[in-house]
Amino acid sequence: MTPQPPGPRPDATPSPTQRTPDPEPRTAPDGTWDRGAGGLPPDSGTGGVGGVSAHAGGPHPDHRTSAAGAGVRTLAGGEFGALAGALAVAGGRPLVEAARGWAGDVAFGVLGPGPGLRIAGVRIVERPAPPTASAPAEPPAGPRRIEGLLLGLAAGDAAGWPAARHRASRMPEWTRRLTRELDTFAEQNATTTLPVPIALNQPPEPLRLGPSDDAEWAAFVAESVLTAAGVLLSDLSRSRRMRAAIDLAWNALASEVAAAAERAPEVESAVLPLRARISVRAGLGNLATGLRPPATGHDNPHYFDDAACIRACVLAVVHPGDAGAAADLAEFDARYTQDGDGVHGARAMAAAIAAALATADVDAAVEAALAQLPEATEIGRNARHAVDLARTRTDGGGAFAIVPILEHEIVDHVYSYGIAAAETVPVALALATAARGRVTEAVPAAACLSRVADSAPALAGALTGVLGGGDSIPAAWREACRTLSGCALPRLAGTDLVELAALLARTELTSPKPQGMIRT
Repeated sequence: MTPQPPGPRPDATPSPTQRTPDPEPRTAPDGTWDRGAGGLPPDSGTGGVGGVSAHAGGPHPDHRTSAAGAGVRTLAGGEFGALAGALAVAGGRPLVEAARGWAGDVAFGVLGPGPGLRIAGVRIVERPAPPTASAPAEPPAGPRRIEGLLLGLAAGDAAGWPAARHRASRMPEWTRRLTRELDTFAEQNATTTLPVPIALNQPPEPLRLGPSDDAEWAAFVAESVLTAAGVLLSDLSRSRRMRAAIDLAWNALASEVAAAAERAPEVESAVLPLRARISVRAGLGNLATGLRPPATGHDNPHYFDDAACIRACVLAVVHPGDAGAAADLAEFDARYTQDGDGVHGARAMAAAIAAALATADVDAAVEAALAQLPEATEIGRNARHAVDLARTRTDGGGAFAIVPILEHEIVDHVYSYGIAAAETVPVALALATAARGRVTEAVPAAACLSRVADSAPALAGALTGVLGGGDSIPAAWREACRTLSGCALPRLAGTDLVELAALLARTELTSPKPQGMIRT
């Protein structure tokens, strides 16, 4: 008798849900952009997730642990968002005083989720995208490069196979349980028909091609840039504004960790509307117990992963053309969740993006990244070897030609997760080099490396997207990847990356610094 796979068989294929236009953002009477205009629930805040108390997923040369718990009293979700909105619009003195007192250490922040959250800026009306995806004859201008960064990152995020699993989190839990049962069935019965995320009788929209966690955490950092550019922190110096905004954002999430932990019987069972990497969960848990960077990243089981590398790509827009300053800012952010190669990788990606914002030369951008990687580190050795392979072993076949070589010589097959910065950053730099900066070549090649497909395509897409600008993203990919689904950060559901790029491009912080300006 032939064994039958578990689960119901749908009688009919569900019809696709009809897509409705996102509501237009409101412009407040004071001229600020209302981020909460999309009609999100009042308590759909981001928050953190309970800390990770042990190394998850298997052995690693350095067994580091993370403490997490409830040690911080916070406002409830609705109060948190309402207060944040009022302070952000009015330049509330409590938060301003906390930010002004930053000297590498801000005690707490109240910039949190909620419908009242507003970011200083102007409403942007988008012009229709050009019908062609061919590279522009002239190097793209700064605003188009920022658009290329966000869309390239989102397209790479969507192209990797893990994106479908991340987006499946928006489906009912039983659909994911059934997928796990089907996988067990295949294993036990030696069948080669493998299950994929399913909708069955549910609307399939969450499973369609689109960005997932990487793009949403990139948008999380972009909000910090917009916060730093607003009136709230305007009396601080350029560099201190960004660092204060980053600190406020992380502490807001940590406050949500503590609040959830107080409600839960134990930290690990805390339920929040947020999905994040192990390194981010552990870092937030550490913040909630009172630790500060660099301890939050050092005492972290996944200090080596590439979560901060994704965030670094966006932070680089604050220092276009200044690779060193971009790397320093990326390290400041990375220390909340990473250490070692995780920090080195963030510095490298920020330097590459910053250089790419000022030049169309992929080699110059890659060299800026390599300059941030110590030769005696694993990521430094891997990156130099990978880039050398890209420059000498393509045999005219472009990025696709070196996929097997990178698979055999750079990608590791021992550890439980394919998210080590020592692998994904070298792969991204190598494929950008081999593709000569073309996003349409680098991203598909990165997606072929299934082991590192959770983030390497996004990193490669970010770098090549900057080099080619927004027009280098094919129209179909632009349409599929411009809107966030909220699968990792639910409050960001409906965020338009094209509009977000326009807001970033309009801020003073993303403009090149005047000649002779001293970096502080």
